[in-house]
Amino acid sequence: ACAPFRRLHVCDQNLEQIEPIKITNTHNLLVDVCMAAKFEGQSITQDYPKYQRTYGYSPSQICTMLARSFADIGDIIRGKDLFIGNNKRDKLEKQLQKYFNNIYENLEGAAKKHYNGDKENFYQLREDWWYANRHTVWKAITCSAWGNTYFRTTCSDRNGSFSQANKYCRCNDDKPGNDKENIDPPTYFDYVPQYLRWFEEWA
Repeated sequence: ACAPFRRLHVCDQNLEQIEPIKITNTHNLLVDVCMAAKFEGQSITQDYPKYQRTYGYSPSQICTMLARSFADIGDIIRGKDLFIGNNKRDKLEKQLQKYFNNIYENLEGAAKKHYNGDKENFYQLREDWWYANRHTVWKAITCSAWGNTYFRTTCSDRNGSFSQANKYCRCNDDKPGNDKENIDPPTYFDYVPQYLRWFEEWA
């Protein structure tokens, strides 16, 4: 697939370099995925002023860029990434299969039995892992987001009404240094097929 320029440079190098033996549970992997997301978020926010000088300022633009990379990281973790570039993708995919094999081997009882038929690529385990941890990865990728950035009206509150992600691209006044628990990301880009996101980004 013809990946956008942003995808060519997603900061996932640390995921390739982890020794599989060190990934024994979901928490170990989450730390490294969040580290990759944090570096990716920093690279986007640092490069945004260059974009701004060319195309002008839009407070929601940086949140959209972060959401696109967030979704690409989700696709990488779940084995759905379409980017074909040298042997990097295959190498990372093999590493991720080893990581999730180690996580699987450390499961017990019903949990291990549940994923027993998933052992070749661990796609279901990876899907469930991403669903359980996506809110934490979103916090990591938005760590360097500016205080005046916002996303469109995609946050929901306890009353079922929708509001905007005002400040730091996060919902319900969540922000770096004052993280709130279980705050959902204000985006579902990670559940939109990657090729459709890329078409929209190229457009």
